[in-house]
Amino acid sequence: MAIKDLFSSGKPASPDVPEPKTGTGERDALFYEIKHKIHNRFVEEANLAALDDLDQAEVKQEIGKIVDYFLREEQVLLNEEEHNALILEILDELTGLGPIEPFFKDPTISDILCNTYKDIYVERRGLLEKTPARFVDNAHLMNIIDRIISRVGRRIDESSPMVDARLADGSRVNAIIPPLSLDGPILSIRRFSVNPLKMDDLINYKTLTPDIATLLAGSVKSKLNIMISGGTGAGKTTLLNILSGFIPGNERIITIEDSAELQLQQEHVIRLETRPASIEGTGMVTQRDLVRNSLRMRPDRIIVGEVRGSEAFDMLQAMNTGHEGSLTTIHSNSPRDSLTRLESMILMTGVNLPEHAMRFMVSSALDMVVQVSRLADGTRKVTSIAEVVGMEGEVITLQDIFVFERQGIDANGKVVGRFHATGIRPKFADKLEVAGVDVPEDLFLAHKYFE
Repeated sequence: MAIKDLFSSGKPASPDVPEPKTGTGERDALFYEIKHKIHNRFVEEANLAALDDLDQAEVKQEIGKIVDYFLREEQVLLNEEEHNALILEILDELTGLGPIEPFFKDPTISDILCNTYKDIYVERRGLLEKTPARFVDNAHLMNIIDRIISRVGRRIDESSPMVDARLADGSRVNAIIPPLSLDGPILSIRRFSVNPLKMDDLINYKTLTPDIATLLAGSVKSKLNIMISGGTGAGKTTLLNILSGFIPGNERIITIEDSAELQLQQEHVIRLETRPASIEGTGMVTQRDLVRNSLRMRPDRIIVGEVRGSEAFDMLQAMNTGHEGSLTTIHSNSPRDSLTRLESMILMTGVNLPEHAMRFMVSSALDMVVQVSRLADGTRKVTSIAEVVGMEGEVITLQDIFVFERQGIDANGKVVGRFHATGIRPKFADKLEVAGVDVPEDLFLAHKYFE
């Protein structure tokens, strides 16, 4: 393809000019200014339709020609490293998500956080780090947000300044803009793993031990109702996804999520996702609506990605009326706090239940609460597995079966600790045996440590 084919005017290129001499800071500012100006000229002048029939390598080559043309026009000469970087960034601007596009190609990054146009942070292996990447200005960031949101049929503007969306690869996106965000647009992206983790991966990362993994897998096969509790980024959804893999393939599974993240491998899976209100304020479908509807769909298992509102009432009712083996997650700092949060969510329904009846509903519905935490060094651990025993007076009784005991921090800043059994044999151990799950005789022995 000739360079004249890429422009409607077909005008010739200007001669080379000397490279300007600037300091590092000035050079960086110049680079971003040049990229912004060239990107605008691409949109206004370049015949981008001529690139539609080319593969990625050819597109990159032709964009290189256009970049060279514009650099001559702007009378700027970049060194080879800057020239190649400029071509890649322009390519990302035209076909991807601009400065954050390279982070989607890095499998070690789990979160991308844009604090206005100036600061871009990523989470890598559980720890946040600031990157040198940046947008040109807030308008540039807004263009990327609009590109993401429009692809999934959502909108964001002053009348609707918050939005949750999902990228084509399943990554979860949240954006909030002025007037709610005072300093400028904020974009948060939770990456979607292309290759979902398996239980063996959690064992290798020392998130849990083989014995605990066996217990959790057996609990799912035995149709225990399990709630996974933890803070933001603790790995709740990851663990839920892994545990769902132990559901037998001959069962009908219905998943209910705000933004679809679960990657179930079974064949008989029905995936449901909530829907926000339209521009007119109509058509909203909540998780509670979906939980109620799922009960009419003949489910064997109901998996609620995360309970955060009134849907908790319907989910607990389902667990109490024959839909055993249900799984869900909840934001909470401890198993005890998670039960308190469930009570608060039941109150959101407006149902006037006595406290005793409400707590009895919770205690009879749940069998196990698994607490996951992200530690100071960025590692994620199953910090406790607690059995919901029942009621004792007006209080729901919980008993820890396994706990992670923290012992300190080593010279490298890593948290040191070990898993151990509390010595309590859970009541659900009988269910495991009835279901044919092989439970080691010494699994629950007091002070048995698992390295």
